[in-house]
Amino acid sequence: MLQRTQTPQAVYIHIPFCTNKCHYCDFNSYVLKGQPVMDYLDALEREMERTVQAVPPGEIETIFVGGGTPTVLTPEQMEVFLRRVRAYFPDWSPQLEFTMEANPGTTDLEKLQAMKEGGVNRISFGVQSFDNGLLEGIGRIHNTDDVYRSLENARKAGFTNLSIDLMFGLPKQTKAVMEATLKEALALDLPHYSIYSLKVEENTLFHTLYERGQLPLPEEDEEIGMFLLIMERLRAAGYGQYEISNFARVGYESRHNAMYWRNQSYYGLGAGAHGYVHGQRHVNIKGVQPYIDATRSGLPLLEKNAVEIHEAMEDFMMVGLRMLGGVRKADFNEQFGIELDDVFGHVLQRQCSLGLLEASTGGYKLTERGVLLGNEVFGEFLGAVKNSQK
Repeated sequence: MLQRTQTPQAVYIHIPFCTNKCHYCDFNSYVLKGQPVMDYLDALEREMERTVQAVPPGEIETIFVGGGTPTVLTPEQMEVFLRRVRAYFPDWSPQLEFTMEANPGTTDLEKLQAMKEGGVNRISFGVQSFDNGLLEGIGRIHNTDDVYRSLENARKAGFTNLSIDLMFGLPKQTKAVMEATLKEALALDLPHYSIYSLKVEENTLFHTLYERGQLPLPEEDEEIGMFLLIMERLRAAGYGQYEISNFARVGYESRHNAMYWRNQSYYGLGAGAHGYVHGQRHVNIKGVQPYIDATRSGLPLLEKNAVEIHEAMEDFMMVGLRMLGGVRKADFNEQFGIELDDVFGHVLQRQCSLGLLEASTGGYKLTERGVLLGNEVFGEFLGAVKNSQK
């Protein structure tokens, strides 16, 4: 089965450093000051070397550098890092998509040029809002002027494939404030927008405030209204909603994220990174120094688990249905050697009868109502294989 033998064509690399910790963030990230950045990049090189020895890469289709904020690296550090990536994953597809996350205010022209020369060809800026008061309230260090300057510099450096992240459902955010942000964002005429709802995660400042009843979140109806407005405005401006939270002009959809949504294999490198190779998922050690130390004697694994076939099938459905094109029967059969309807027919029929899923060309996809209730739909597939075998 492909799911057990596929050599990854995607690489995820984690740079865990940030200028500061945002109030909503539970990612594996650490404030940059005093961190051993070059030691970390050396450790990453050791992990890359051991990883490709264990599972030699073929042609690489996508690379994604996330964080943290990868663009806190200096131009010199960036150059070293990108040179090493190319050394260990040398066979790049002519259509390679090489994305780096960036924060406005951490990308001057020199750094962007180093990124471009090192092979990066797509940048995803964490903008979140065009309301300076909201930005301050969620702990961001940039303002809207930084956004415009960063995008201008990126274009000067030769980048055309640019994306920004926005958020809705933020404390004190209203539908009117969201509408103003959308107007500013769409005026930039970018090829891609990602727009996520706030999730209050444990071990964040927002979670502490929420527990105390001090986080003024919008009412559920207001938040749904924001999401409906987002979909309406983006579609009207000519963007395809190809995944629940992602909108793009034709040909600019994120190919790396599609690897995850299609349940494909990928290398995962860096502190706290996740990977999925030959039917096994792994998570790396999270702390910066513990990660560095672990790479001196082997792979820096925190845990590694073989994914049972029934779990992989459920994952295929839960992540695949996030794409508005849905899941294809042929892809399921290719990965698992069995027909989709033979495994999930009972769940699919029920969700179709509820008006949350519908048959599509060669598979199934969310209905418009299903898009609003996506998490409920996905949850129906959890444990569905085992339950069907009882």
